[in-house]
Amino acid sequence: MQNGGRLWISRLKPISLRMAIFTMMTNQVYHSDVAIPPGEYLAEVLAARQISQAELSRRMGRPEQALNEIIKGSKAITPETAIQLEQVLGVPAHIWTGMESEYQLVRARAKEARQAAGETGLLEEISYSHLVKMGVVRAVRDGAEKIDELKKFFGVAALENLQQVKAYRPAFRVAEKRKASPYALAAWLRCGELKASGMAAKPYSKEGLEHALEEIRRLTNEPPETFEPALKSLLAECGVALVILPHLPKTYAHGATFWLKDKAVLMMSIRGSWADIFWFSLFHELAHILLHDKRATFIEDGNSDPEVGKQEDEASQFATDNLIPRTRHDDFVAAPVHTASAIRAFAQELGIHGGIVVGRLQHDGVIPQRTPLNALRMRLKWKAVKRPVNPGRDQGGACVSRGH
Repeated sequence: MQNGGRLWISRLKPISLRMAIFTMMTNQVYHSDVAIPPGEYLAEVLAARQISQAELSRRMGRPEQALNEIIKGSKAITPETAIQLEQVLGVPAHIWTGMESEYQLVRARAKEARQAAGETGLLEEISYSHLVKMGVVRAVRDGAEKIDELKKFFGVAALENLQQVKAYRPAFRVAEKRKASPYALAAWLRCGELKASGMAAKPYSKEGLEHALEEIRRLTNEPPETFEPALKSLLAECGVALVILPHLPKTYAHGATFWLKDKAVLMMSIRGSWADIFWFSLFHELAHILLHDKRATFIEDGNSDPEVGKQEDEASQFATDNLIPRTRHDDFVAAPVHTASAIRAFAQELGIHGGIVVGRLQHDGVIPQRTPLNALRMRLKWKAVKRPVNPGRDQGGACVSRGH
């Protein structure tokens, strides 16, 4: 019995109301997939108490039409109405507001599900299975559920909203001029964002990074299992979080840079295996950090974007000159022959891997692409280990903000 005998729950034969009241009164979490307006429960109470809508309207001092709309579900139960129902019928106000809240929530989720179903076509733009392997979304089979996971992953209410999020706008700008998928690029950037947010790094130091360039060049001689931890540690001391992730299909990206508060993020994609391309891309991204706007996001895919052409050209020139100084390069090119032994000796003088010299000579047209000298180029053999972005992710997803 509730409120001094004013409501006997056992008298209310419809079990739906008894269960709803019991659930809410015991503070248990109650969710339904069916949108049942609380007006239906009100009708049950009135029937059990043998009270007409006209009588209830007189007792509450409310128009009968308003009560009829509540019962039909076309009008919501406000807190004021809930209090009046409590006073007249003895059913606590929080039960009425709770049922109303649940009803509206179920309706909203149903609408959301319809919208998600309309977005399932975007799943063709993103390799969902790759994101599952990275640990950023749950393994689900239903298309609408995948869309829901992606929205939690990105932190947006609709995937189309990604175009309005500053952090991901560059992905759409780049994709307009490429064959890349903007959603795949945005997902790749988001993975880097999540990974970098958990990496320790000192506040960014331009001077420190400039001083580290020579040591970074020397790491070009090492295999990934040696240079990767050393490079990450070296860059973290300069305020740069290095994130190396597997290539995500339809991104076509080699690298990217952006900023998280007081640290820079340098993303590298394990795309292809030529070491000289990897190191050129790395120095290209370092140039963006050292030379260009902290508020900008740069994505490097081996093509030139006219909108940022000058900055991309500057970054490429920086990478070229820092790996092989221009005067040293010109002197070497002027030599009558470019044998394997000459290239090895030149690379040793510079402190870099010989494959970088071969790649530069090929890029400049000094030697052909198909040449026995390709034997000097090193292929990076990344260990076949998983690179989870968020291995401890719970069911609720993660949200990281860049602060803009």
